[in-house]
Amino acid sequence: MTMRRRIIVTISAVVVGALGLGAAIWFGAVPHWRPALEDGERYGIDVSAHQGEIDWDAVAGDGIKFAYIKASEGQNWVDGYFEQNWDGAEQAGLERGAYHFFTLCAPGEEQAENFLAVAPPDDDALPPVIDLELSGNCSDRPPADQVAAEVDAFVQLVEEAWGRHLLFYVRPDWDDVYPLRDGLDRRLWDYRFFRRPTDERWHVWQVNTFARVDGIDGPVDLDIMRNDEDLVD
Repeated sequence: MTMRRRIIVTISAVVVGALGLGAAIWFGAVPHWRPALEDGERYGIDVSAHQGEIDWDAVAGDGIKFAYIKASEGQNWVDGYFEQNWDGAEQAGLERGAYHFFTLCAPGEEQAENFLAVAPPDDDALPPVIDLELSGNCSDRPPADQVAAEVDAFVQLVEEAWGRHLLFYVRPDWDDVYPLRDGLDRRLWDYRFFRRPTDERWHVWQVNTFARVDGIDGPVDLDIMRNDEDLVD
């Protein structure tokens, strides 16, 4: 074997080894990593039909204290696992809240009616959530003023029914096309992969979308919630 070939083989082996180590860290450590909690914080998850059957007692036994559960999407879609998850989380002693995936292809008022039919006001529940993201949304991209009006219609109806402010989950892809966060006067459910939020309005922090939690087959979103009194206006 020539010197050049030995060098190539050695470099290839190092690269393969590094990739293997990286994969081992990613698939072994990342799903099980949880940042340390600060005062007033607790771990939670958000789930939908994608998680399938959930053993909620096992979830609670893995240090999870709350769950946000998908209720609806658009004007007529209902998550088939919502009632099962809603009841299961309560029976396991978890705090629970409902969220709605807002679509660009339906009027905000009709979406609110859909959500409220599935998740009517509940004084014991966590604040309801509007999920704003382009990933998984329909292909329509209406003008920004039209989208803002439809979001406002949804928010007004749901907040009036619940008598509480909504929590806003706003992904960066949404905010890039339909800027919302800067002028928002509501609490945030902030998506920050591994990094603590810098926006002091955050109430829930989505830490990891590849987490592993007992009682759930496959990955799940891991979240951290802090107490209302810890929030900065």
